[in-house]
Amino acid sequence: MNTVSQKELLESSGKTLESTDWFTINQEQINLFAEVTHDHQFIHVDPERAAQTPFGSTIAHGFLSLSLLSHFAETFSMQVEGMVMAINYGFDKVRFISPVKVDSRIRAHARLLDVTEKNPGQFMLKTEVTVEIEGEAKPALVAEWLTMQMAG
Repeated sequence: MNTVSQKELLESSGKTLESTDWFTINQEQINLFAEVTHDHQFIHVDPERAAQTPFGSTIAHGFLSLSLLSHFAETFSMQVEGMVMAINYGFDKVRFISPVKVDSRIRAHARLLDVTEKNPGQFMLKTEVTVEIEGEAKPALVAEWLTMQMAG
């Protein structure tokens, strides 16, 4: 995470941020996510049945890939000096482009689209995040993610 002054943060709209390391999605993670979300669709949790689909294997839940943005943000985020907390504010857009097959490696690329100071010391960031699948032409997902940082 890169710490910057309030002035630097406000001047960072359009900036391409650091890409993350690769992260492997394995079947255990998919199964655990299915347990937490109660989404046990066979395409995620039944390797034998999933092998008979056009994907040829199980695939990660789209929301699993999306939830990993919090992990990836540890690498690409810009943090304002004196930040007390940051909160997830939601998404303006999310598109699931390609399935993430089990044992695939993914990583995130991000670009800061906009920074607005909503109140003194309160900054709304809009970040475009693309999750790449190693060896695939199309990404897993593209999202416009909103976060709020509060500086003390």
